Amino acid sequence: MSEHEQDNEENGVFDLAVEEARPEVKKPPLYRVLLLNDDYTPMEFVVDILESVFGMERTRATQVMLEVHTKGKGVCGVYNYEIAETKVAQVMSIAKQHQHPLLCTMEES
Repeated sequence: MSEHEQDNEENGVFDLAVEEARPEVKKPPLYRVLLLNDDYTPMEFVVDILESVFGMERTRATQVMLEVHTKGKGVCGVYNYEIAETKVAQVMSIAKQHQHPLLCTMEES
């Protein structure tokens, strides 16, 4: 033991290494963006929305459109809150411009 360490020990002073606690970082929740079925929006319009807003290939967009048509709703994608909110707003804006009652919503995944 060095002389400095002995002096500190005798005086009740100890050298301690203190590590700052790191905060736990959680991943943000994800949200599903859904299209809801209605009796008025053309199927082709829904496919176009899925291609343009969600970047789907034609085949996948058609599958999702048929899911919306037969099951009442279909998942367009899963995103963080801000992106999901933006996608919903885009779909609703395009549908309104084309005077279609298509509904798009999001729910926590």
